[in-house]
Amino acid sequence: MGSKRIMTSSSNTTKKRIIFCDFDGTITVNDNIVAIIRHFNPPGWEAIANKVIGQEISIRDGVGQMFRLLPSLMQKEVVEFGITNAKIREGFADLLAYCKEADIEFYVTSGGIEFFVYPILEPFGIPQDHIYCNGSDFSGEQIEITWPHPCDGHCTNDCGMCKTTIMRRFPANEYERILIGDSVTDFEGAKLADTVFSRSILTEKCRELGLPHFEFQDFHDIIKQLKLA
Repeated sequence: MGSKRIMTSSSNTTKKRIIFCDFDGTITVNDNIVAIIRHFNPPGWEAIANKVIGQEISIRDGVGQMFRLLPSLMQKEVVEFGITNAKIREGFADLLAYCKEADIEFYVTSGGIEFFVYPILEPFGIPQDHIYCNGSDFSGEQIEITWPHPCDGHCTNDCGMCKTTIMRRFPANEYERILIGDSVTDFEGAKLADTVFSRSILTEKCRELGLPHFEFQDFHDIIKQLKLA
């Protein structure tokens, strides 16, 4: 367990709680983008992935480069693998049910791509306007990723799907902002959040930056902590 941010302070009592939840490696057990690229294994993808993880290149640039290594003729295989490969982390449906019960707004803020994010989440009944993710274009020779949610004027990280831009639409004086994530795409959002639930690389980054956080294995861990608020 990492250092804890108390969620019961009086300053938060009048604020509406809102969750911004990552998808790949958080809602799903594995990272679907990495799994897709690793499965089809185009030459050169690992060097690109390492540069993204090392923050040598932006997320948008790295993900775009990796998918550009795959021909659009593989659309059917890529989409099918992206959907069938994913496994949902335990307790996700229970978290959604608890959010409804406790009047907590729930948004998916994903660096993933719509061709697998939407179908995988469809059984859970999350409104599509509560799901932010990237798009795709198979009309050219190579697969192109599209970026409908770019960085605003407050972010210069070239995120692709900018989580902090989404978070800033819900002002800190009105909302208690809760972030759930695991990776490099969640670093900046963690700095804005009132409460951070972390796994994997995000936990390491929170420790490095001295950001309070709760480590979790599944969504039942998060529900237990939310109930203490």
